[in-house]
Amino acid sequence: MNESILESENIESGKIMIKIRKRMYFFSKRLIDIIAGLVGVIVLIPMTIIIKLVSICSGDFKSIFFTQERIGINGKSIKIFKYRSMVPNAEQLLEELMEKDPKIKEEYLTNKKLENDPRITKIGNIIRKCSIDEFPQFLNVLIGNMTVVGPRPYLPREKEDMGKYYDYVITCKPGITGLWQVSGRNDISFKNRLKLDKKYALERNLGMDAKIFFQTFATVIGKKGAK
Repeated sequence: MNESILESENIESGKIMIKIRKRMYFFSKRLIDIIAGLVGVIVLIPMTIIIKLVSICSGDFKSIFFTQERIGINGKSIKIFKYRSMVPNAEQLLEELMEKDPKIKEEYLTNKKLENDPRITKIGNIIRKCSIDEFPQFLNVLIGNMTVVGPRPYLPREKEDMGKYYDYVITCKPGITGLWQVSGRNDISFKNRLKLDKKYALERNLGMDAKIFFQTFATVIGKKGAK
């Protein structure tokens, strides 16, 4: 009887410790996100001025920013910020391209991207290769609907193709960087991205986040998978 009570108390104690660790993880992660978000927004100011000047010099006078709807934590719709790397009517043009060319349609539906995307502008090509097109997402991190390290922020239209992985992905805030980015980014398939995001959702901890964060610098500097 006493052994049964002791075992029950140990199980309950174990559950409490798991809850404490989770709360500490989420608290620490949010604190890190706030600090990183503040630093990112400060860097964003001069970076934006430079990109705007380069855009004007190249004949592009439209806004260098755009917002896009993505899937956030718990499946909630969020708006993310990005530097515009494509023509303003990119979504409409994609539909037209897929209607006209079956190969383009097959490529996009399979990989959710185009290898040689005609919608990318000259300045867009530069900021993508330098991996700074997503830098404005530090605003999202500061707001709190994104995190520095997390799953890829998926498009609503990709939900159906995410299949069983969707339930794992939405347990986390989407991240500026993640396992998918340090594992090859655009060089890996859509399905493999989902597998990596599931792995992150199940195994995430501060040590894993730190490792991914520092690996991101090596990936960006080496331009691995940047297209």
